[in-house]
Amino acid sequence: MANGATENLRTVALLSHSGSGKTMLGEAMFFAAGGTNRLGSTSEGTTISDYEPEEQKRTASIQTSVLPCSWRDHKINVLDTPGYADFRGEVISAVRVVEAAVIVVSAPSGVEVGTRQMWQMAEERSLPRIVFVNKLDRENADFERVMESLEEAFGRKCVPLQVPIGSEASFSGSVSLLNEGAEVPDDLQEAVEAARERLIETIAETDDELATKYLEGEPLTKEEITWGLKKGVHSGELVPVLVGAATQEIGVKELMDLIVDLLPSPADAAPVQATSLSSNEEVTVTADPTAPFAALVFKTAADPFVGKLSYFRVFSGTFKSDSQVWNVNKQEAERVAQLFVVSGKTQEAVDELVPGDIGAVAKFNSVVTGDTLTIRTDPLQLPDFQFPEPVFQMAVFPKSKADLDKMTTAVSRIVEEDPTLKVTREPDTLEMLLGGLGDTHVEVAVEKMKRKFGAEIELQTPKVAYKETVNGSSKVEYRHKKQTGGHGQFAHVMLEIAPLPRGSGFEFEQKVVGGAVPREYIPSVEKGCRKALADGVIAGYPIVDLRASLFDGSFHPVDSSGVSFEIAGGHALSDGIKLADPILLEPVMQASITVPDSDTGDVMSDLNGRRSRILGMNPNGDDTTTIEAEVPQSEMLRYATELRSQTQGRGVFTMKYDHYEAVPGHLVQRIAGQPNEDEEKV
Repeated sequence: MANGATENLRTVALLSHSGSGKTMLGEAMFFAAGGTNRLGSTSEGTTISDYEPEEQKRTASIQTSVLPCSWRDHKINVLDTPGYADFRGEVISAVRVVEAAVIVVSAPSGVEVGTRQMWQMAEERSLPRIVFVNKLDRENADFERVMESLEEAFGRKCVPLQVPIGSEASFSGSVSLLNEGAEVPDDLQEAVEAARERLIETIAETDDELATKYLEGEPLTKEEITWGLKKGVHSGELVPVLVGAATQEIGVKELMDLIVDLLPSPADAAPVQATSLSSNEEVTVTADPTAPFAALVFKTAADPFVGKLSYFRVFSGTFKSDSQVWNVNKQEAERVAQLFVVSGKTQEAVDELVPGDIGAVAKFNSVVTGDTLTIRTDPLQLPDFQFPEPVFQMAVFPKSKADLDKMTTAVSRIVEEDPTLKVTREPDTLEMLLGGLGDTHVEVAVEKMKRKFGAEIELQTPKVAYKETVNGSSKVEYRHKKQTGGHGQFAHVMLEIAPLPRGSGFEFEQKVVGGAVPREYIPSVEKGCRKALADGVIAGYPIVDLRASLFDGSFHPVDSSGVSFEIAGGHALSDGIKLADPILLEPVMQASITVPDSDTGDVMSDLNGRRSRILGMNPNGDDTTTIEAEVPQSEMLRYATELRSQTQGRGVFTMKYDHYEAVPGHLVQRIAGQPNEDEEKV
């Protein structure tokens, strides 16, 4: 591996819309650096970074992989991230531990939804960027059209450093605008001259002295151009655009050269803020190998054979094998036997890692994604990740009894591996729910649990936790009388049923006078009523929000008992509910849906079809609008998938439980006719 000093490190994330060719670009970079002797293929499932069977099956990345490339006495840590929105958590953690980003754009497609989203993530982290226009060898590739879409989306700071030679099947390389002595084909002379003039003008705008010199008509020297270009890239005022075709290995070496020449090392990047737990004050963490040690775990891989593998980025100090670290988040010490540098799924043992480098440790006990590793005597707390909350849930069940124990272990391990997955137990339906960022996210998690832990798990659409209550009042009496040999059974109760406000639950009131029901039997009546609440009279759903008042009754001095009054109380409550205008309740969610302005009308129309109540529409000032609405949960079970389809992946939403309200009368019979145990399996 190349010189591992901090100033010779470059750590970059490959970001793009799904299908733009990030993985093949990373593969080509790793191949060019001599990391592999054979260029893999995503279609054949042979790339270094897409090594999981779930990735090979889908020919798409579902996790972030690390590819360390040795180039010109530098080490470039390339983080190949997923482009598909379901695996956005992997991108969030990767963006947090890099100094720069390479935004990959497909030449036939131009700027897509995912391109904008990835750009925004890099913008929020103030990451210097390079745009790599990939697939210029493909049909319908048009570099000028791509540049127009880049400028429209991100402004004129996107400036070409190269002009492509040929297009589609005739694409063969590029002319560098930084090399005045480069050979230029006759048909590109005019285009190269215009592009170079625009580049010089943009570089001059990054510095007052250069701008003055340029406006006065003086030519900028090569050193000034290089300095101004690097300054503009570091500040974000300038984003170089490169061209290539990763599968043909065109433009890859030029990209790697410019990563080394233009992008910041960890020593050049903006320092990171952390909290000193000794003083409880904010401190600045710099990439100093002699400073107190601090590293952030950004990825966890669960493996049933080698155990847990924790990926980390060193922010300060030097991380050494055969050492001990302090997990700040769990307040536990961890033993480090051996450090590794990871290339895809391959691990290479190393003695130490300096600030800015990426590595991994196996078999940590307490460490999970987002934890800070530091030293116990001077602990630092690095900011944790902010992952999106799940927007799609499915109920999970073991396929057989043999899978039951395996499922518990598998679910806990897979959630540990992926913090954007969440497992909850729905108390009303007693279902275990697995939540993620989309249907593919959840399906992949289930596939992994089967492959890694042997747990076969079935997915079902979650049950909706309907409830029942009453709209009116009633009075009812019930006489329980049973005579067999010996003592018989007798209890006589009279109840008054009345509704309570939503969320009140159940109240039992004792209004008996004169000892009509002996005091010792009244708790039994209440017990019977509470038992009867479990099974409603409309569709068998739990009964809520009512008061049952025991106001009269009678007893037998020999045949009455607590059990008799319990039975009578339960039957009386059920009979009374039937007479008190019973209604079905459904959970209503509060949804916040952000969509492009162009899609607002379609999304609103769709929400109206879901029985929603629109509470407001708030323009965000960035060509998007946030719609606030209350929507029945039953209408939102697959909304994540449907909204994505409706808005071409540009819409996002959050949702939380708000309240219960009555189901419209025309839907009650349909719901009541559904089985309460079974839902269609997927």
